[in-house]
Amino acid sequence: MNASLKNIDEKNLLEQLNSMGEEEIADFRRKNQEHDEKIAQRTVRNFISLVLKRTIDLLAGIVGTLLLIPLTIIVWVLNLINKENGPIFYEQLRIGKNGKIFRIYKFRSMVIGADDVLEKYLKENPEAAEEFKINKKLQNDPRITKTGKFLRETSLDEWPQFFCILIGKMSLVGPRPYLPREKEDMGEYYDYIIKMKPGLTGPWQVAGRANLSFEDRLKLDEEYCSRRGNRRDLKIILKTIKRVLKREGAV
Repeated sequence: MNASLKNIDEKNLLEQLNSMGEEEIADFRRKNQEHDEKIAQRTVRNFISLVLKRTIDLLAGIVGTLLLIPLTIIVWVLNLINKENGPIFYEQLRIGKNGKIFRIYKFRSMVIGADDVLEKYLKENPEAAEEFKINKKLQNDPRITKTGKFLRETSLDEWPQFFCILIGKMSLVGPRPYLPREKEDMGEYYDYIIKMKPGLTGPWQVAGRANLSFEDRLKLDEEYCSRRGNRRDLKIILKTIKRVLKREGAV
C-alpha cells in the first residue's frame, strides 16, 4: 500500500485494507510514519493547510450553529406531534484529539433510559448481542423513537455537533468521535486515531456509514489520519452530502 491510495474511493480502499496481512499492515504503518515525518518538515505548507482547515471549520460552525435554532424548533414540534416527552438534546462524553475527553451534542433520538432498554434487549436476544459486539450498533435498535428514526435517516441528529466544530472540539472532517468505553476495543488503532480532532463526517461515513463493522471504521479512520489533506476533506464533504441526500447507509 502506498500514498496513491489516498485518491482511491473509500469502498475500494477498505477492500484493500481488509485484504492485508499482519506484515503488510506493519509495512503500511511504517510507510505512513515516514510520510508523516517528511510532511512535518514542510512548515509553511502545513501552516497554510491548518489555517485553511480551521477557517472552513469556523465558517461551517457559524452557519451550522445559526441553523440549529430553527432546526431545534422543528424537532420540538415533531416531538410534540409524536408525543415523545423528554429533552430535545442529548449530550455524551467522547474521545477527542490527544485522548482528551469532551462533550458531544446531538438531537435526542432514543427513548429515556436507553441504556437499560439496550441491556435488557441484548440479554433477551443473543443474535442482537453478537451484532452489537461486532458493530457497536444495531440495525433494528429498539431504543430509537419515531422522531429519532427520521432524524437518523436524514442525519439531522448530528447537527448540534456544528457547535462543537465552532468551539474547536471537533472538525468538519476527521475520524469518528469514539466513546471512552470503546478505547479498549480500539486497541492498536487508538494511538493513530487520536492524532486528529474527531469529525462530523469522515472516510467511514462515505464508505458505507451504518453498513460497516466497528473494525472497518477503525481501519478507515487510521488510514485517514495518516493520509489526510485539504483536497481529500473536500471530496469527503461532497460525498457525504450526496449520501445524506440519498439517505444511503443511514441507521
